[in-house]
Amino acid sequence: MVGVHNGMAAGSVPGAQWVKASACDAKNSCVEVARVGENEIAMQNSRFPEGPALVFTRDEIVTFFGGVLKGDFDSMTV
Repeated sequence: MVGVHNGMAAGSVPGAQWVKASACDAKNSCVEVARVGENEIAMQNSRFPEGPALVFTRDEIVTFFGGVLKGDFDSMTV
């Protein structure tokens, strides 16, 4: 999508409809995602909704979620 780039304010991502997991807590300790264009996903920190968004391709997100499902990042949780 034209005009969407890493580091832009999450609230400025055109047409973003942010979605967060149902497991998020009352303090908004969560990551939200939004589809932006045909092949990109933006991510933001719910605690800082006007903070920067990170934009990933579909392939990058699929690879990351695959690693999460395999437990590749289990050692990173507290």
